Amino acid sequence: MGALQDKLVDSLYGLGWAGVKKLPEPAAVALGRRIADFAWKRRGKSVLRLESNLARVVPDAGPERLRELSQAGMRSYMRYWMESFRLPTMDPKRFSTDVGFTDEHILREALDSGRGVIVALPHLANWDLAGAWAIGHMKAPFTTVAERLKPETLYDRFVAYRESLGMEVLPHSGGAAFGTLARRLRSGGMVCLVADRDLSASGVEVDFFGATARMPAGPALLAQQTGAVLLPATLHYGDTPTMYGRIHPEVEVPKTGTRTEKTALMTQAVADAFAWGIAEHPEDWHMLQRLWLDDLEERP
Repeated sequence: MGALQDKLVDSLYGLGWAGVKKLPEPAAVALGRRIADFAWKRRGKSVLRLESNLARVVPDAGPERLRELSQAGMRSYMRYWMESFRLPTMDPKRFSTDVGFTDEHILREALDSGRGVIVALPHLANWDLAGAWAIGHMKAPFTTVAERLKPETLYDRFVAYRESLGMEVLPHSGGAAFGTLARRLRSGGMVCLVADRDLSASGVEVDFFGATARMPAGPALLAQQTGAVLLPATLHYGDTPTMYGRIHPEVEVPKTGTRTEKTALMTQAVADAFAWGIAEHPEDWHMLQRLWLDDLEERP
């Protein structure tokens, strides 16, 4: 049954990539909204988890406001997918006209420094579109990692898709990826990592909206080991087709403390930047999984 399910999932994603990118943009936008509203009305596990997560981000929101936010969140999430299916065929000029970053100069100065740059992002809006902006507008190709998805053919589709946009994609497994990322940074390159969820034993505990969550140690460790500039970035959607972002100030390596202590402080600083962006635009945070540790404890 597992192999059959894997084949079905891969086929559905394949249809998405093949079909949606051929639709006129207004039709793709409308389709995404209809799918989002259908999923939201069903009140499945993912929608309920999104609503629970948003309740932590907007603690004063009542049930009606949370339902509005979760509906907007599902629409934002489906907008991400519709855009992603269409990105490989999008006119590269739009990466400059449809995407705008506040404090873009921080990223440019970091790239010009030659130290290497680590950009850490949360699951806000469309991080693939932000990557295409970096490559097309900033002329800054970069390396990233991708979690191995099942079925393997689906993972291969994601890698091929991101590589078609100009990204170098490494599998998120073992220590080999870390070593390659470090080499890219030492040569002055850029690494972009989605870094707002890590439930592994190596995840760093942070205070996030008043409760404990775990986030990856990788960005902080890479900055310490290579001397690269660590920059958090946050994103949010505007009216279709615009997307906006902010490059936050550098998270510097503390001058004193053990590696573990430095990593904890730096990861907390990244989490604080993420929290700022998520609180500003909670409807664009696509966190449909458990994140906080006390939510994980609910599992049998």
